[in-house]
Amino acid sequence: MTDYASMCDATLVQLAKKDPEAFGQLYERYVDQIYNYIYYRVGDPTEAEDLTARTFFRALRKIHDYEDRGLPFSAWLYRIAHNLVANWHRNQSRRRSVQLDELITASSNGVHPQTLVEEQEARAILLEAIRQLPEDRQQLIILKFVERLPNAQIGQIMGRSESSIKSLYHRTLKSLRTELKKKKLL
Repeated sequence: MTDYASMCDATLVQLAKKDPEAFGQLYERYVDQIYNYIYYRVGDPTEAEDLTARTFFRALRKIHDYEDRGLPFSAWLYRIAHNLVANWHRNQSRRRSVQLDELITASSNGVHPQTLVEEQEARAILLEAIRQLPEDRQQLIILKFVERLPNAQIGQIMGRSESSIKSLYHRTLKSLRTELKKKKLL
């Protein structure tokens, strides 16, 4: 039995081109990160699960075409996820509503339903402000605050230098702050 867990990504990718178990190890390594990235882009756990599954299904289908270009394997997965999320947003025209069962659960946990609604509205305003940002800035926010990746790794994933990521990060936070002040959230 092969010990895939101790192998580096490059070795696993080469093995995954012939052995589905090796791809399974890549899946285990990155499924949580990709799910989190997608979830914060779509805001719906069910849709995030579906898009995560589609990301890995597409990666498995295209693994034979993958070429190591000096970037982490995860950058390729994030690119696939990014494209699927962009397509999902183009196809969506619905508005999220507060579910009655969420209000009942919150109320039974000692949280006043009005507080829950206000928190959800504030979160929705923040997510909407983030979604209004250009795609690269949305990706930066998610990689920085959700995945908690260092600037150097974000740079690798996004194909930019570390200093360019720092600059983009500063400009992104400044524009988000301005937008949230307009919406009186800050």
